[in-house]
Amino acid sequence: MVKDISVVPEVHFLEQVLERISQGELRVPKFQRPFLWRPEQMLQLFDSMERGYPMGSLLIWETTMQLESLDAIGGRSIPPAPEGAKVAYVLDGHQRLSTLFGVLHRSADAPQSTQQEDWMWWVYRPLVRSAHDGVRYRHWKRGETVPGNFLPMRSVLGTLDFLEYARKLSEISDSREEADRLTTESERIAKRVKNYKVSVVRMEGGTLQQAIEVFSRINSSGQKMRPDQMVSALTYGNIGSETLSDKMEEIKGRVAGSGFGEIPIMTIFQTVLALSGEEDVQRDTSWETMARKVQSHLMTAVENTDRILQEVVEFLRDEVRVPLARLVPYNIQILLLAVFFHFSEKVEMEQRAKLRNWFWTTSLAGTFAGATTTQVRNFIQQMKAFALGTGGLNYSGERARAFPERFDLRSARVRAYLLWDLQTFPERKNLDGSTANVLEQLATAHSETYRHIITQSGVPGASSPANRIVMRTPPGVSIRQALIKLAEEGRADILDSHGVSLASIEHLKTDEFPGFILARQHEVAARERQFIESLGIKSADKEAGEADIDTE
Repeated sequence: MVKDISVVPEVHFLEQVLERISQGELRVPKFQRPFLWRPEQMLQLFDSMERGYPMGSLLIWETTMQLESLDAIGGRSIPPAPEGAKVAYVLDGHQRLSTLFGVLHRSADAPQSTQQEDWMWWVYRPLVRSAHDGVRYRHWKRGETVPGNFLPMRSVLGTLDFLEYARKLSEISDSREEADRLTTESERIAKRVKNYKVSVVRMEGGTLQQAIEVFSRINSSGQKMRPDQMVSALTYGNIGSETLSDKMEEIKGRVAGSGFGEIPIMTIFQTVLALSGEEDVQRDTSWETMARKVQSHLMTAVENTDRILQEVVEFLRDEVRVPLARLVPYNIQILLLAVFFHFSEKVEMEQRAKLRNWFWTTSLAGTFAGATTTQVRNFIQQMKAFALGTGGLNYSGERARAFPERFDLRSARVRAYLLWDLQTFPERKNLDGSTANVLEQLATAHSETYRHIITQSGVPGASSPANRIVMRTPPGVSIRQALIKLAEEGRADILDSHGVSLASIEHLKTDEFPGFILARQHEVAARERQFIESLGIKSADKEAGEADIDTE
């Protein structure tokens, strides 16, 4: 018979709590979220501790049940749980405990590099007021030697480590008085940490499901849980020893490994829900109910999502010619394509053609901008009917939005423009006539790949995509200078490969910058309009318009 959960409030010295972690007795279950805190949040926690502020209660669940748990906390490995003994699992306080354990139990030989994964666990307390200037705790991100009067917090709980640091203070100080002052300050801080007490709420008894629901409901760490994290916790144990989050990260990694880049984890999560039969994938409440509904289908849905997303990527890359995930105008397009390929028994060529047209129409028209929960449900139902052959995709009333006035990649219209741009100018030439690898540049950078031609501020139209081009130039040579030189040398082949006409460059030669941008906009927008109308999509009434920020 399962005992009801009992709750026991207690107060412990922080040092005792951290010691239990180092012994493997206090563990972080795998259904917890990963460590998410930003470096400044870590420093703030130490500042609060020195001031004697409460850090909030820790909630732990003690049980003889063996749960899958993390084998490292705060970047430090911890031993396995003691066999046969009760183990405490952290239900609330993971971020705080990881910060304190990772910093205060840092080993002396732990890496100290300029990589954040290393320096973030090294927290220092400048002992001289002028050195900390009101900011009591610091990270040391630079490669240089840490100042001697910066107390490494890793040394305050270890007697020998602290004595070693105090000895060094004597060596770096100019006088005995200074050494005594710094030592006294460091002792005061160490005493603060050693005497710091934390409130611990200890739960005993109950079932794993009850413990997980408690964890999910608390959600009080200051960084709200995302729906995928919530459902991942609530369905822990339904897909083997791994969590839903683990599985989704694996899928994300496999898609990225194909060279397509990363699909957002929320899109993967919504795809899992959709393929498990759910149409209400955007709800923001009742995730517990949702978790209960899908848990029996979860394993199959995850496997299907893994397979179907590969099909979606192949379709986007090979048939629509979308080279990178980050250029897909709306993530819901990935979800809806997954729904189609999942529910379609045999994909006909005619359906593929309609899907390509659907992709371009919805991308150019902004169909999914600000889609509500009800609209998303309708989109899923429509796509499912199309896949099953019981309905169609009718977007004949949609009209493309105008050529964007601003180059802002948060706009789906701008992403659609870039997809057209990449298809229209597939072999851009460098100044020496060689072919530039634009996709390689886009994979590592984003907006920076498209450089400004006119860089002066305040020029009308300077924000337009027509004022951008993918071209590398030698140090000290601007894009504008390079274009003028190419025109003078008669290298029309290179200019054509970038969609820049000789006529528009005449404006550059006379420094008529607004005239150049407008001329190029006319040329590029006209070519894009031809493409839009060739797909049977209505073009906009006017040439250029506002680029709405509407990607999810």
